[in-house]
Amino acid sequence: MTPTRRSITLGASAAVLAGGFTVPAHAARPTVGNIRRLSPTFDAVVAPDARIEQLADGFVWSEGPVWVKDGGYLVFSDVPANTMYRWSEANGASVFLKPSGYDGPPTKAFREPGSNGLALDATGALLVCDHGNRAITKVDLKTRKKTILLDRYQGKKFSSPNDLAVARKGAMSGAIYFTDPPYGLEGMNASPLKEMAFNGVYLRRPDGSVGVVDDKLTFPNGVALAPDERRLYVAVSDPDGPVIMAYDLGNDGLPTKRQLFFDAMALHKAGGPGLPDGMCLDTEGRLYATGPGGVLVISPAGELIGVIDAGRPIANCAFGEDGHTLFLTADDILARVRLKSTGLI
Repeated sequence: MTPTRRSITLGASAAVLAGGFTVPAHAARPTVGNIRRLSPTFDAVVAPDARIEQLADGFVWSEGPVWVKDGGYLVFSDVPANTMYRWSEANGASVFLKPSGYDGPPTKAFREPGSNGLALDATGALLVCDHGNRAITKVDLKTRKKTILLDRYQGKKFSSPNDLAVARKGAMSGAIYFTDPPYGLEGMNASPLKEMAFNGVYLRRPDGSVGVVDDKLTFPNGVALAPDERRLYVAVSDPDGPVIMAYDLGNDGLPTKRQLFFDAMALHKAGGPGLPDGMCLDTEGRLYATGPGGVLVISPAGELIGVIDAGRPIANCAFGEDGHTLFLTADDILARVRLKSTGLI
């Protein structure tokens, strides 16, 4: 969901870039929010003196971070602004691709026309959940050329693919799991452009065929694979049912079991900002799931052990750098926190 844009003053040492956002000088980077320890097991995740560092601000709704190891930089989306950004320690943030999604004549068809979730395939190409083209697209990171990978299921156009996860192991290597809620369309479920009768979770197999993982979720959003890729997690960003679902996967990549993994309703009712959205995992199988109150760090057994709170809704998160940095796309800012745990990259 798109929040109201706010302005933030970072002080005279901040450099202003084209596009209206600021990148603080390294010594002047502010810290935001707080980190809450809810279980002794959280000590294995984060040090007591860890802080959330703000890297850039001024975005409309930042989303979809992915670390590009070959180059040492982060790519992320500003969905309503139809812009993709690149950030590195050396150069800060800059526009990487604009438009990142819809590139046609002016239209009122989209409430969020840009790119959303991002991931890398086995060749290093960038896979994009492209709201404006209502498709999964592929972008060459060097030439920035975009091609449509898929945009339909059984002849019907997707609504607005939101997030994706790429399998890298065994016979399913190269498979893409992705969600397709209607958030990109003006009117969402009521949009006259919506062709799908459900808001689905899909699997694009390595051979290019597409199957349905779940067609019963109201607003499927973030998606992530466990370290062994035998379990799929899907966030549901429904204020009337903010949950994370878990699916045990068979050899064909489709679910053999579906279960509720985490119910965030109590956190939502307590007033925590945000809803279940993007997520990632560490090598021990802990889930870092954005939700009411921040990044919810959840054990493989479903226990909430700690919260990384940036003081605003967090849309998504991803590990990067040496594997111990968690990047946060949090409303109008990009932030990071150093962890003791090692993330899947």
